Amino acid sequence: MKRKSARDEAGELPIAPMIDVVFLLLVYFMVSSSIQKQEADIGFSLPAIVKTNEPVSFPDEQMIEIDSQGKAWVNGYAYDEPDQLRYVKLAQMLNRYREGSESAQSVARVTIAPSDDTPHQMVVRVMDACQAAGLDSVSFAVE
Repeated sequence: MKRKSARDEAGELPIAPMIDVVFLLLVYFMVSSSIQKQEADIGFSLPAIVKTNEPVSFPDEQMIEIDSQGKAWVNGYAYDEPDQLRYVKLAQMLNRYREGSESAQSVARVTIAPSDDTPHQMVVRVMDACQAAGLDSVSFAVE
């Protein structure tokens, strides 16, 4: 009689039942999963700067009036307070004006019109706001 060695007794793994289990699991997960609808494409366009061939009518210049207390007025609207170190709101408005002028293909011009008793410091703050907005064409009006 021949003796069986440990090598001969190595167990064989039946592969057919494992394949059956894998296919059953695959079918189970496919059936139990939900089908999601595809998102529809919604066509819309975002606002952007549009280049035009013809210049659009835009104000030629903005007149900044400075009263004796140092408050800056543009078109009847007061910007910032005189006790602030910088005219931030005025600079923001001038920046929007410059961007609008560039998109309208015109030059952004600003005229500073201080009153006779306006402190020079306030005029310099308005000039700083113009510089912060990137305006190059700044002039002064005198009475």
